[in-house]
Amino acid sequence: MPQIIFLPNDEICPEGAVIDAEPGQSICDAALAHDIEIEHACEKSCACTTCHVIVREGFDSLDESTEDEDDLLDRAWGLEPESRLSCQALVGDQDLVVEIPKYTINQVKENH
Repeated sequence: MPQIIFLPNDEICPEGAVIDAEPGQSICDAALAHDIEIEHACEKSCACTTCHVIVREGFDSLDESTEDEDDLLDRAWGLEPESRLSCQALVGDQDLVVEIPKYTINQVKENH
């Protein structure tokens, strides 16, 4: 079972975290199942960028992003070549190292 290593994020997981994930599960769903509260203002429907993450290791093991995801990522804060929407990036068979950016474009956070 692949693991996702979340790098420390001051608000969401200050110590960082290492979690197990099922292949085919989204990074967002895996995080939420382990109490890592990644924002997902659109309820994981690929309609916003609040769940933007940067995949520091294991990026090539993910399926390619769709055109819709790419269009949304263009609006994400701190976009990098390894950026993905965590609601759309499905875990493959390799471990991942993921950074949750410090900021999102969301000005108001909702408590999910």
